[in-house]
Amino acid sequence: MTTMEGGKPSLPLVYQAVQALYHDPDPAGKERASVWLGELQRSMYAWEISDQLLQLKQDVESCYFAAQTMKMKIQTSFYELPPETHNALRDSLLSHIQNLKDLSPIIITQLALAIADLALQMASWKGCVHTLIEKYGNDVSSMPFLIEILTVLPEEVHSRSLRIGSNRRTEIIEDLAYYSTTVVALLVTCTEKSGNNEKMLIKVFRCLGSWFNLGVLDNNFIASNQLLMILFQVLRDETSTNLHEAVSDCVCSALYAIENVTTNMPLALQLFQGVLTLETAYHMAVAREDLDKVLNYCRIFTELCETFLEMTVRTPGQGMGDLRTLELLLICAGHPQYEVVEISFNFWYRLGEHLYKTNDPGLHRVFRPYIQRLLHSLARHCQLDPDHEGVPEDTDDFGEFRMRVSDLVKDVIFLVGSMECFSQVVFQWLYSTLREGNPPWEVTEAVLFIMASIAKSVDPENNPTLAEVLEQIVMLPESVHIAVRYTSIELVGEMSEVIDRNPCMLDPVLNYLMKGLREKPLASVAAKAIHNICSVCRDHMAQHFQGLLDIARSLDSFALSTEAAVGLLKGTALVLARLPLERIAECLNDLCAVQVMALKKLLAQDSGSGKLSDPTVWLDRLAVIFRHTNPIVENGQTHPCQKVIQEIWPVMSETLNAHRGDNRIVERCCRCLRFAVRCVGKGSASLLQPLVTQMVGVYQVYPHSCFLYLGSILVDEYGMEEGCRQGLLDMLQALCMPTFQLLEQPNGLRNHPDTVDDLFRLATRFVQRSPVTLLGSSIIIHIIQCAIAATTLDHRDANCSVMKFIRDLIHTGVTNDHEDDFELRKRLIGQAMEQHGQQLVTQLINTCCFCLPPYTLPDVAEVLWEIMVFDRPTFCRWLEAALKGLPKETAGGAISVTHKQLTDFHKQVTSAEECKQVCWAIREFTRLYR
Repeated sequence: MTTMEGGKPSLPLVYQAVQALYHDPDPAGKERASVWLGELQRSMYAWEISDQLLQLKQDVESCYFAAQTMKMKIQTSFYELPPETHNALRDSLLSHIQNLKDLSPIIITQLALAIADLALQMASWKGCVHTLIEKYGNDVSSMPFLIEILTVLPEEVHSRSLRIGSNRRTEIIEDLAYYSTTVVALLVTCTEKSGNNEKMLIKVFRCLGSWFNLGVLDNNFIASNQLLMILFQVLRDETSTNLHEAVSDCVCSALYAIENVTTNMPLALQLFQGVLTLETAYHMAVAREDLDKVLNYCRIFTELCETFLEMTVRTPGQGMGDLRTLELLLICAGHPQYEVVEISFNFWYRLGEHLYKTNDPGLHRVFRPYIQRLLHSLARHCQLDPDHEGVPEDTDDFGEFRMRVSDLVKDVIFLVGSMECFSQVVFQWLYSTLREGNPPWEVTEAVLFIMASIAKSVDPENNPTLAEVLEQIVMLPESVHIAVRYTSIELVGEMSEVIDRNPCMLDPVLNYLMKGLREKPLASVAAKAIHNICSVCRDHMAQHFQGLLDIARSLDSFALSTEAAVGLLKGTALVLARLPLERIAECLNDLCAVQVMALKKLLAQDSGSGKLSDPTVWLDRLAVIFRHTNPIVENGQTHPCQKVIQEIWPVMSETLNAHRGDNRIVERCCRCLRFAVRCVGKGSASLLQPLVTQMVGVYQVYPHSCFLYLGSILVDEYGMEEGCRQGLLDMLQALCMPTFQLLEQPNGLRNHPDTVDDLFRLATRFVQRSPVTLLGSSIIIHIIQCAIAATTLDHRDANCSVMKFIRDLIHTGVTNDHEDDFELRKRLIGQAMEQHGQQLVTQLINTCCFCLPPYTLPDVAEVLWEIMVFDRPTFCRWLEAALKGLPKETAGGAISVTHKQLTDFHKQVTSAEECKQVCWAIREFTRLYR
């Protein structure tokens, strides 16, 4: 297949490509066709070709491709068409949807979306709903596609693909609200004419739900409309799964739409009473074992509770604060399938949050019995199957459900009281389990699991019950089901604060965990528990350091996951840091020796065989040791880890060199070196010269962004040292050259966001530690230019680093921190702003309106605020020039921004007295272009 460069491709060629896409048995052929058709869709020829394909109506595949292309072009490339072609495009699309109405529903959906997106963008098409209903409303055969268009039209109003701006969006919403009663009347007529035609009813209720979602229906009008009665009638009758789902979605949309209950009282009352009549229907669905319908009812009950949450908390048991709503959810919680109760979790979180904020003991008493019943249900749902073998899985669906239960229990337990729950319900249950062996193992395991969720929220002081539970657990016989042992070990790990207050328990607990560590299925969970205890009981664990060291030396003799092994080393390092200073060097050396020996062995092996072995495991283990060995060292004392790290450096350097082309391993080396430098701080000065030399040397050939990150750590540690500044600046300049080459390639910024992130992290560290060194250098101009170009990058971390660099850079000329170089800083910033200020402000305004997602706007606002604080009069001129350059109309001829909106925004920003006012102004203004 030829490319688009040779002009418009012929229709037979397009057919051939579409056939290959759907029917070529060779995957490579399909891929070639997909790439070629994608290129066609991006070209100007796509408009005409898709129109011709729809006209010829040769087969489903070519029509679907054409309809999808038309939708995509209208969504993303509408600006390509001159305004005088808009009417012809609309008429052509309406003609196609009528001619193809019987070919395939998915083609109708694509064309309906194309028509809806055109109507939203085409300002000259006034009253599109009225036009469509007038044209097709009396033709039964056109009804399915008419309702499809009326369904997707409200859905597309807030589509992210369409950048129609808030002025146009407001105009559209007002227009749709005006015609909403006409639409409802059409839907009523449809239900009357369709009789029991299920497909048509599904379409009607999908359409109604769509208008509810947009929030434009007259709720008083709907409250007395027969459609509402039909909705609940269908839900009470026996219906097909598809219709039941469509009607349930519609009721949920209606409930969501009346979130402000007091202003929508008539509809709120109808929906409230209607949903309460569905309890019997729910029980019937349970009796028929119809899980789909059960799930639908539970969604409706949950949405009801969410909508009336405020009333339930404000006036529990009165009016629409009726607590029967909670009863419905607890009935659902009694269903044997855990997927049912899971639907309601978000409501219980929100209820817990509301009650926590109100902090009214009387109110808590009202809701406590409901939460107690919920907890009983959850404990039952967390039970594993009686025939389950092995330990509980935490990565399958049921394992994830249990994790969500654990989170929910932590959030609502305050209503019942952690201690009360622990001592009353759970402890009795556990006590009888351990003493009499009555309850089945899965009951015990589920109770232990719930206990593990709340153990940390119980205050261990003056609570003998906790210590008793701990005593009972460590006496569990090895003969109990392995899942019980697994969860009991998890619980022990969560009770580390109890152990810290009862140090006499440390020996029996460690003995219990060591048994688990030696058994393959329990090893990782036991390691995690030991890690938790090391973190909390650091001082008590110091006497057990030799035991920890023995475990660390023979780590690979235990069947541990990578994460658990690293966790054990972290715990060991945390305890190591609490040893007397004179012991730390020797013990750290012992702890690192295993990993260093392994790295040396790999290097010797590799040089002999010519192959490279993966050193990742050992590098990760060294990194975690350096990261968490943080002893308290007084000023003037030599850091006990300094000597060990100097001795390890040659092995690290050799490993880095051997794997210099492998990004993954180089990243691990840099991470390890970063924690080593952080560990000893100024004590690693002797490493600076060889480390920087090696970094720069490798980076020239292999520009791994982690070297830039490591560079930022070095600047952070040594940037304040007078003797190091020039060397660090040389490092920055040497790293910048290959970086700029990489980023200046086509799409370089977008293809290398990590490099952008790490480059500006490094530059920001320079600004923070030695701004004059950077500002006085020749490289600063290039960095600023790169930053301005990178402000358009839609990548969370990279964009954040770019904005932080610009903000901190300008801020150095604003803050008079009484240092001698303030005037010099101010002058240097002034020179940089004189050169780049207008370009920067224009780019930031355009970036906000057309490139960046809303979450980045606070960062942009901070940059604009700093520019304004630095020089308000000049900033006012720059902002005015930037605003004058913005487009005033959309591609469809709608007004994007009025003169008044521009002047109001300029005034709001330039008269702002704090940064958050700038942020609010930008947030509102950019909606005009989104």
